[in-house]
This record gives sequence, structure tokens and C-alpha cells, in this order.
Amino acid sequence: MIARYTRPQMGQIWTEHNKYQMWMEVEAAASEVLAEDGIVPAEAARAIRERGHFSVERIQEIEAEVKHDVIAFTTAVAENIGPESRWLHYGLTSNDVVDTAQALQVKAASAILREDLLALIAVLKARALEFKHTPTIGRTHGIHAEPTTFGLKILNWYAEMRRNLVRFDAAAEQMRIGKLSGAVGTFGHLSPRHEERICAKLGLQPAPIATQVIQRDRHAQYISTLAVITATLDKIATEVRHLQRTEVREASEYFSEKQKGSSAMPHKKNPIISEQICGLARVVRSNAQAAFENVALWHERDISHSSVERVIFPDSTILTDYLLAKTTNLVEKLLVYPARMQKNLESTGGLIFSGQLLLDLAEAGMLREDAYRLVQRHAMNAWQNDLVFRELVASDPEITSRLTPEKLAKTFDLTRQLNNVDAIFERVLAGDEA
Repeated sequence: MIARYTRPQMGQIWTEHNKYQMWMEVEAAASEVLAEDGIVPAEAARAIRERGHFSVERIQEIEAEVKHDVIAFTTAVAENIGPESRWLHYGLTSNDVVDTAQALQVKAASAILREDLLALIAVLKARALEFKHTPTIGRTHGIHAEPTTFGLKILNWYAEMRRNLVRFDAAAEQMRIGKLSGAVGTFGHLSPRHEERICAKLGLQPAPIATQVIQRDRHAQYISTLAVITATLDKIATEVRHLQRTEVREASEYFSEKQKGSSAMPHKKNPIISEQICGLARVVRSNAQAAFENVALWHERDISHSSVERVIFPDSTILTDYLLAKTTNLVEKLLVYPARMQKNLESTGGLIFSGQLLLDLAEAGMLREDAYRLVQRHAMNAWQNDLVFRELVASDPEITSRLTPEKLAKTFDLTRQLNNVDAIFERVLAGDEA
């Protein structure tokens, strides 16, 4: 199912053919830089660039015998280059090629993910503005608390995704790193200047220091950032699932005319998209744990991280691409029911204004502890006996002796609670370029 929705560009990045193509890019760039310094003959560098072809099948055939993927790759490429192939992979070790090429793959994947992030951010902003002043009940612990607006709910998601964009840009930049410093990172055969120029040719920065591999804290940061991003998507989807519950019905996923929710119950409209988002976000989070495990390697290098990354980098980037697209579609087509929000907001007979009543009584001269006991007594009575809190309050002489009908009306005034919505929007959107 995921493959059906994943954009072809993202899937293409992680194919075996593209992986080897990125290896070839590193090999060709290295030979060209070395040719500039007369280390590799210019004709050999040209031959490597022009005739450095391969087939995945041939590489796999050789690897089945030699049990080493980079040797299988260089052997297969050498067959097409001819005599100049003796200069292929000159001065390099396996991970000079593998890690630097992986950075190119991650760079390409990051460009797609950044577009995804910007698309979701734009949709969240638009819908937040659309429902900026649509009142709804705020819930804490799942229980009615005080009024808010649906626009503020979405604006919170928007602000979080903006933070995720900052996190992602930093993590992607940390991965835009190549290394060509040799078997243990000492530049035993090339020089730091060679590495700098080869990386520049590839659009990468050189790792300031490495062993045979780029240190895996960078990779852990990247995958964990994808986990944070998808955790936010999980958060959005979880909220939609709650809002779509029969007892709430304040918002719901788009349900097409021919869609069916259950094989047995024709009335069903289930939040399947949101549930899928929540479920797949767990996979990305679990991949973050694997990335953390890859940080600690033996001495200057082992390959315990390699097999893991062959799974978690394609899976995490493809899943994040997929989940960002699904969440964007979810939010963009989300069905919102303001009338139901108003009905739910009023369903407790004014209980949600208990905090404001407490403050107004204290302002009118009542001790806070006394005011709390008084307001809570009426609130619990309303809860337990299904009474209208506002009517109980209005009939209590201890309250009406301190608060006139006009002041009580102000206590239960919804607009008073939401007076600062515009200010919050202004603060969040200040300097916004999305």
C-alpha cells in the first residue's frame, strides 16, 4: 500500500541501481580531482567518467563469489572501463565511497521531504486562519476545560511543524557530509585538500574528522528528527480520531461517495487514514532506536551499522514522505462541524466558566478558598444531577449578592474567554514566510 502512494522520486533514490550510480559519482569525482593534480592520468579520469557503466545483475553475480559489495562494484565497472580501470578507486577505501554516496542519497531524499513539510505547513496555516474564530471546547485529560477555537488547535500544529522544519533543516545539513580520508581517517593516501575538492564537486561538506566511517551520531540525529516529525503527524491524527468519535463529532475525515466503512455495518465512517498515520509513525520511531544503536561501533569501524541502515534509511524517508502527504490530504479535506462544536461547548450548562466565576468572586471580595468551595459545590451538583450550572449559580444569593446580573452575564461571556485569539495568531505568524 505504501509503495502505491510513495512518489516515484523517493523510491528511486533507494533503488540498488541508484545506490551504485551514486557510488560511481563519487569514484568519478575523485578521479577527476586527482587528475587535476597529476596523480591520476587525465585520460583515465575521462574513461572512468565516460565508460564507468555497470549492471546491477553483474555486480550481484560477482558479489555472490567475493562476498564484498564494493569490490564487486569496482570489478564490474572495471570490465567496462578497460585498461584505465587501474586508476579506479585510487587511494580510496570502501567507506570513502559508501558513506559519501549515502550522503548524496540522503540529500536527494531531504529535498523531497522539505517540499512535503512546506506543503503541510501551508495547509495548516490556511485552515488555522479559516477557523480562527470558530469556538470549540478545550479539553484537558479528555474532560471539558475552557473554550478555545478550532483555529488555535490547528495553529498549534502549524507552530510545531514550523519547529520541525527547523529541526529537519539542521539534521539534513548534518548529513550533507562526505569523507575520503582513508581506512582509519588519517589521509594515508589522499590529502585533506583532495577531500575538500571532491566533496565540493559533489555538493557536500567534508567531515572535519572521521575514522573509516562518518560518525553515526549524524545519522541518529537525522532518523530521530524524522521520528519527531512523524510523532507530530501522529499527534494530529490522534486528535482527528478523537474528534470523529460518535460522542464528539466535531470533525471527521473526508468520506467519499463510494467509500464503505464496514463489511457488516453500513452506517460506519471510520478514521482509517488517521489510524494508518498513527500506526506507521510507530515504525519511524522504532527506526530511531536502531539509529541510536548504530552510534557505538568497534574502534575505527565495523559493519554492524551497515545492514541496519540499508533498512532504516529507505524505510524512514519513504514512510515520512508518505505520512506527510497523507496528513496534508487529511487536514486539507478535513470536514469541520462548527454547529456541533457549539453544541458540545454548551452541553455542560456553563460549567466551563467555573474558573472565570472563581476569579470574579475573588475580585468581588470573596476569599479564594471560600469562592473555590462555593463554585465547586455547584459544579459537582450540576455534574452529578445533570443540572444547569449557570442556573444554579444565578439562584445562589451568596453569589448574586456579590455579582449583579450584568456581571454574571460577563462571567459566562464566551467572547471574553477568547479575547486574545488575534494576539496569539499575530505572535505565531510574526515574520512568517510560509
